[in-house]
Amino acid sequence: MTTNDNPSSGATSEKETFDDFRNSFSYGSRADLLFKFLKSGSEKMADEFLQELLHLTGNLIDDGDPQPIVEAIVRAQTESYAGAGHFTYDTGPFTRLDRPLSKSRVALLTTTGHFVEGDDPNPFGIADLTQDQAVQMTAEFGKADPVLSEIPITTSREATRVRHGGYDIRASAADRNVSFPMDRMNELADDGFIGGFVNPAFSFVGLTSQLRLRKEIAPEWAAKAKAAGAHAAVLIPI
Repeated sequence: MTTNDNPSSGATSEKETFDDFRNSFSYGSRADLLFKFLKSGSEKMADEFLQELLHLTGNLIDDGDPQPIVEAIVRAQTESYAGAGHFTYDTGPFTRLDRPLSKSRVALLTTTGHFVEGDDPNPFGIADLTQDQAVQMTAEFGKADPVLSEIPITTSREATRVRHGGYDIRASAADRNVSFPMDRMNELADDGFIGGFVNPAFSFVGLTSQLRLRKEIAPEWAAKAKAAGAHAAVLIPI
């Protein structure tokens, strides 16, 4: 694999290894957050997955059934991300609720990067930062302090926005409940399954300074949720 296949151009061809190729999908020259898992798994796994993907694409032309392709992608993602993570955490204390869930007010906090239209956190002071721009700024996000977005629980789906440089947001943008289940939480409150849904809900971009988040910022946010009346919280990482 080369970057220049024309020998008459006079330019020196730079060879790209297969390892370079698969790594390029993770914040590289071919950045595609759906397939960034190719970097996380082994080179053998990536090789076998791409061969399977090409084979299944050929079948799709004949039978028109995309489901085997979907299953292959999900299976490869699962295998790639099943290994040890980059961060290790001490086991946190388990706190048992001192009241029934039906009498508990529950907060929602996600690392998904949701916010309300008109209340954009404007990362790095940039107005209307696009998703593509966010993907290109992963290094900056990883070093910066997170910004908490407060989202009123009456916010409509149409007014809910999402932007995150660390994952493929297409499903979350199409239906916020994929990763920010505010409608489901409202339903649980309406049905009496929980004692109440704390207003507002909270979200931030989890691609952030982990040390500051753990030691300083998270405790402040926990205090904010408690001040809003939370007895418990649903925490959703992405």
